[in-house]
Amino acid sequence: MRLNQFIAHHCRFSRRQADKLIESGRVKVGHTLANTHTKLLPHDKVFVDGRLLRPTQEYTAIIYHKPKGELVSKSDDRHRRVIYDSLGARFGGFSYVGRLDYASEGLLILSDSKQIVHALSSSNLARVYNLKLSKPLNSKLLDSIEQVLQSAFVISNTKGAHAKNRQKNLTLQPFVDFQVLRDSHFPRVRVTLSEGKNRELRRFFAQFGYEILDLRRISYGFCSLNSLPCRKWRYFSKEEYKKLREFLHSSSL
Repeated sequence: MRLNQFIAHHCRFSRRQADKLIESGRVKVGHTLANTHTKLLPHDKVFVDGRLLRPTQEYTAIIYHKPKGELVSKSDDRHRRVIYDSLGARFGGFSYVGRLDYASEGLLILSDSKQIVHALSSSNLARVYNLKLSKPLNSKLLDSIEQVLQSAFVISNTKGAHAKNRQKNLTLQPFVDFQVLRDSHFPRVRVTLSEGKNRELRRFFAQFGYEILDLRRISYGFCSLNSLPCRKWRYFSKEEYKKLREFLHSSSL
């Protein structure tokens, strides 16, 4: 991690302010005066105005805007592009929270803490998705959505599943919310879930003859994609780290 990022993550300064601190000679790494090109090693100690800067956490988490056409995987035997091709070697040791299929895009959380990854993946935090559907909404679909907002939905076929997935029976937990964003020939809807089963939304809508043309996850719990460009990443904000610590505390982790 770059020095200005470390300072910004663990104290009240922005990256720009951190750069000014470094340039004015107020920052040392160990006993050495730092410069803006200084990179940190895992056990380096950083001092600002002679005071040791203590990390607020011993883990790192990032948000990545996964594009279509990338696998959420470490590697692929068919040599397709995986997320780590975009993220680079610096995040090679990070694990991902849940998955998005090859044809989907949107928010993906990664962390160097397997404990955090497990806690977030197995949680019932809200996952919000924007979808574009293949044909106009009809009463059969809307009536079924009213039902799945109230109770679990059972699928007993492989419609919408991956070609290699032979699991017929799938029980979906009730949807948290459903909104129609645009009612048109190719309607856009927003669905909020509390779980992340494989191709859950594609399989649900396939039961009613719908194909999902676009699927984008826009938020996961306390993290939002906002304006992060496709195939770009960012560190958790201070507020997101705060919310993460509160979540971990409430989960007794």
